[in-house]
Amino acid sequence: MTILKNHSLLNYNTFGIDVTAKYLALVNSLESLNLLLSNNLYSNEEKLILGGGSNVLFTQDQNSLVLLNQIKGIKVESEDAKSWIISAGGGENWHDFVLFCIKNNYAGVENMSLIPGSVGASPIQNIGAYGTEIKDVFEWLDAYHIPTGEVHRFLHSDCNFGYRDSVFKNKVKGEYFIIKVAYRLQKTATLTTSYGAINKALEEMNISIPTLKNVSDAVISIRQSKLPDPKQIGNSGSFFKNPIIANQNLQKIKENYPQLSTYPVNENESKVAAGWLIDQAGWKGKTINNYGVHKNQALVLVNYGGATGKEIYDLSSEIIQSVKEKYGIELEREVNVL
Repeated sequence: MTILKNHSLLNYNTFGIDVTAKYLALVNSLESLNLLLSNNLYSNEEKLILGGGSNVLFTQDQNSLVLLNQIKGIKVESEDAKSWIISAGGGENWHDFVLFCIKNNYAGVENMSLIPGSVGASPIQNIGAYGTEIKDVFEWLDAYHIPTGEVHRFLHSDCNFGYRDSVFKNKVKGEYFIIKVAYRLQKTATLTTSYGAINKALEEMNISIPTLKNVSDAVISIRQSKLPDPKQIGNSGSFFKNPIIANQNLQKIKENYPQLSTYPVNENESKVAAGWLIDQAGWKGKTINNYGVHKNQALVLVNYGGATGKEIYDLSSEIIQSVKEKYGIELEREVNVL
């Protein structure tokens, strides 16, 4: 394990924000993590757990021990007639894991292709795309409890999954370092292609009976057409959550804005497209110095190079206020602001 002092986090967050960590530890095993945190030199330091850095906005230097999850490994834990339980180390790249599953015909994560970040972050955020979420395939995870040094197993019912939410973002935030995550993946695929533009993309590819790879390729094509590559332009993907509104309140808003883009959640609530709200409020494509709102997707805030986290945070605050004034809907940030 490598430990770096007063080290830049520029290369460890997809927004490309240049802040410094008091200590940066590259953790590649449970044993090294346990050894590190039992060392008196570091045991009393404030801890910050970092995965792929794709869902974080640094607004200041981090006076803490930053634990970068680099635990790797993919394993078939068990199987039955219908499914496999596949585990992956928390430090595995999420998209690489998806491609591994597709190559081996493990069905269930293909719609979540090209989501940036690590496997360990997937249950924390309950990541999702195009009609699927981690909670649909999650089986269990093993995590190191930083205060006690114990390894705890979380089952599905322990995680309190919600929309881009879990117990790890609330009740036990910052307490657990996720070692590995296990997913139940199907032997016979039930493909989800009706959400978004997947069917249209498949038609353009002249595919009528899609495979897992076909669906994955369609999702990748759609995402690449809308979202900037973090290697080219600093960003964290979707910066805001799609707000969920009670239908009775939504009806009043639609009287003034009949073109409002919504999706039913249940009989009482609907999800409103945050990107549509931001676009219609006039923010899409707006650039301020070296940062702004992406020209193809209003949900994405971008750093064109050299912007500070505070500048991007302040921009997000202006957008939230603007949307609230126009529609009476308050947006919520999806990224973790530090």
